[in-house]
Order: sequence, then C-alpha cells, then structure tokens
Amino acid sequence: MGAAPADPEGIYNWHRLDERLTTSGQPTEAQLADIQALGVSHIVNLGLHTHEKALPDEAATVAALGMRYIHIPIDFQNPTEADFACFREVMAELEDEPVHVHCIANYRVSAFFYRYRRDVLGMDEGLARADLDRLWQPTEVWAAFIAQR
Repeated sequence: MGAAPADPEGIYNWHRLDERLTTSGQPTEAQLADIQALGVSHIVNLGLHTHEKALPDEAATVAALGMRYIHIPIDFQNPTEADFACFREVMAELEDEPVHVHCIANYRVSAFFYRYRRDVLGMDEGLARADLDRLWQPTEVWAAFIAQR
C-alpha cells in the first residue's frame, strides 16, 4: 500500500484539521484536482459565487472531478445562526467522508470550524482556537459570531 499523497502546496491558507478534513481559501480549478487526488469526495464552499475570486462554475468543475459540491453561501458581513445550523447539518451528514471546506480566504471556514469543534465536538477551547488564530483574528461581527454558544 502506497503512502498517502502529500498535501498540495500553493493553495491559499491551506490547513489540514485531521486525516479527513482540510480547509483553505478559494482553490483554482487545477487545485481542486489536487484536492480530489487526496481522496476528498466532497467540497463545501462557504464563499459567495459573486466574489471576484470565485470560480466561474465551481459546481461543474467539482462534478467533473467526481466529487459532490455543497454550497452554503455565508455573507461575510452577516454570518448567522441559521448559517451555522446548516453547516452543522452538512458536517453531521458527512461525518465519515473526506471533506474539503473552503471560502475565499479561509476566514469564514476557520470561524465556523472553531465553533463546530468547540460546541458540537466538545474540543478543548484552546485547541480549537489555535487553528482559528493561525489564520486570522476575528473582529466585530465575526468576534460576536464566534462568541455565541
């Protein structure tokens, strides 16, 4: 049995949470193929399709690579509890699947995973916060969002 492929290089704010969960900012079409080569079967996008850095048709690219595409559009200026509930449902559905979750800069994703790991999985707050802090320091609406329980 061969070694698992190495994590791709050059994907903006790439981060591996564990053996089945990876996160990043917006990957290119070629980088989506690199992610698929890791064995990822699902791509979850929390970014908006209207963002200038979004791919023209990410859903089609992901489908052509044989992966499932799930879009949970999160308004960066207004993350909501309904958004977080949707994220929790998707993560519960995919609990045993290799998943890559991204947005534009991995800010939305890191905040959502911080809350998910702390509140749903019961991870130690310091461990969950360390992964968030390595990417950014949320302020204003995002600081309020992550403070909720």
